[in-house]
Amino acid sequence: MPGLAVTSLQDWQLLGVDFTSAPRRAKPITVAVGRLEAECLRLEAIEACPDWASFDALLARPGPWLGAFDFPFGLPREAVVDLAWPQSWPALVRHCAALGKVGFRAALDAYRQTRPVGRRYAHRATDLPARSHSPLKLVNPPVGLMFLEGAPRLLDAHISVAGLHAGDPQRVAVEAYPGLLARRITPHSYKSDDKRKHTAARRLARETLVDALCAGLAEPALALQLDAALRASLVDDASGDRLDAVLALFQAAACARDGPPHFGLPPVMDTLEGWIAGA
Repeated sequence: MPGLAVTSLQDWQLLGVDFTSAPRRAKPITVAVGRLEAECLRLEAIEACPDWASFDALLARPGPWLGAFDFPFGLPREAVVDLAWPQSWPALVRHCAALGKVGFRAALDAYRQTRPVGRRYAHRATDLPARSHSPLKLVNPPVGLMFLEGAPRLLDAHISVAGLHAGDPQRVAVEAYPGLLARRITPHSYKSDDKRKHTAARRLARETLVDALCAGLAEPALALQLDAALRASLVDDASGDRLDAVLALFQAAACARDGPPHFGLPPVMDTLEGWIAGA
């Protein structure tokens, strides 16, 4: 990436960010903070951003840091072309931000109706190997709204977005998808925002995930180091937000180990769509 002269990110702070398009005290944006230490990944803290002001402050935090953010950075090129929207990432992000939530939702609702049944949602190239939802999806989960709230903030904060945009070389963002890593460890559901689904089986799945991370059985093969209180909080959080932030932190660590210019992303990738770390 232009402007990145650093050759090692060993001493950088790492962030794993479990994102929501509507942060609030009951459901904040959750941030795992850590560092690489030889063959270990040390979890130093878990922070909460209950509003946009606190999230914007996180983005403005001085570097050097690399953050893995769990929201789509780009939109499917097929849809962008069909909609005659700008075909450069910064211009596309600014265009969508200018539409606002109401205009963005209306445009995607109308576009979906032009597509064949069974193919209502266009996907990015990275969505297929990652088994992630289309960024055009507005409900269950509303990943389109996550793009609309997240991507403009990365651009406005002048952050370097790997493969998409050269900003501050000391603050680097990659796209994360915790579910991609979780599925490689266990096929079992481990979280729910519905209290009626806070079951012993899901708690056991969270314990399985944490044990695997601590044993260095995930990708990258780093042993998670954390104190007893942090470990208990990962298992006890039935929403899975804390654990998702730590899974994103592992994806940040993988990108940090690969380093610039590509941070483990494909050397040739669609600079409008972006790519999910590890896909």
